[in-house]
Amino acid sequence: MSDGESGSGTPRSGRTGRRPGNADTKLAILDAARERFAGAGFDKTSIRAIAADADVDPALVHHYFGTKQQLFAAAVEFPIDPAATLDAIDAAPVEELGATIVRAVVTVWDSPAGPGIVAMARSMFSGGAESPARAFLLQVVLERVRLRIATPGDDARARVALAAAQMVGVLTARKIMVIEPLASMPIDEVVAAVGPTLQRYLTGDIDTATP
Repeated sequence: MSDGESGSGTPRSGRTGRRPGNADTKLAILDAARERFAGAGFDKTSIRAIAADADVDPALVHHYFGTKQQLFAAAVEFPIDPAATLDAIDAAPVEELGATIVRAVVTVWDSPAGPGIVAMARSMFSGGAESPARAFLLQVVLERVRLRIATPGDDARARVALAAAQMVGVLTARKIMVIEPLASMPIDEVVAAVGPTLQRYLTGDIDTATP
């Protein structure tokens, strides 16, 4: 089963026939995706169910939006296609995840898409638990990393939470509060300074026991 078909979901639409491919079709797919993702979450939503809700063939969903994660990104108005960043993280050896994540994320922040990322971060700060951007971060990005580092004795949830907190702090200082010298620090220096800390959170010794 492909990632586009992962998850479950019974089509809610009782309509028959398929909508022809046009600009309205993309909007219908996005509307259906937003409703499905909001109600069932990423994992329990399938491309097939979204297609049925939008009265289109599942192939059209893939044609317009690619994978389920790319559709999710479009539905929550993520300012970039996350595939390249996620692929770089997937390709990195586990022992290099910290540096790879810092480099990949800071590179995006410093790109033309940076203002959109900052706007998305602000929406997470103000949108609470229902923020679509927060849902994307938790259900797609962090879960992807967590699954790589989880062990039978450690589900790695605390680890990815600590890593996320570290990166949110760097983003806030670099792009929102513009604290120098971090705000203008070259990416290589940010990676060198923050990467080892992130790596320790992900794979090193941490004590999360309650006193």
